[in-house]
Amino acid sequence: MLAVAVALWFGFDGKVLFRHQRPGLRGKAFTFYKFTTMTQRRDANGELLPDEQRLTPLGRFIRKTSLDELPQLWNVIKGDMSLVGPRPLLMEYLPLYTREQASRHSVKPGITGWAQVNGRNLLTWEEKFTFDVWYVEHVSFKVDLHILWRTFKHVFKPEGISAPNTATMPRFTGSSNTAS
Repeated sequence: MLAVAVALWFGFDGKVLFRHQRPGLRGKAFTFYKFTTMTQRRDANGELLPDEQRLTPLGRFIRKTSLDELPQLWNVIKGDMSLVGPRPLLMEYLPLYTREQASRHSVKPGITGWAQVNGRNLLTWEEKFTFDVWYVEHVSFKVDLHILWRTFKHVFKPEGISAPNTATMPRFTGSSNTAS
């Protein structure tokens, strides 16, 4: 972690950590930590440039190797996250979930999860949520061990880092079957 932090210190003008409010257990907000992988470059109107233009070669490498996730161990120690669970997404997505999709917040979010080992960002949002709901309905120590083993294998054979035709993942805008 120290080596990554030093590389980022020089590669991102001293900005090592990305902090963001994310929904945790029961949708309660917590401060989420990752290593920085994108610049804060903005257009003439002060809006952030698209991810593709802000992701640096160093940031791309850190994402590909999942090193950007290491600071979330602090979230696990603090009790905001678990090693395994649905990934914490954006607070702005909370009102967009169907009732079934919202059940992903009945467990702590995780550094890795069922959706991550089954396609990660190659999945559609609906597929990710289906995997998240499956996890919530089948959570157990055995399932967690299986996911951790598959995560370990994925670190050495990274796949699904980015959705097709994008540097990260398109924004979630709600499902066509949204129900309150």
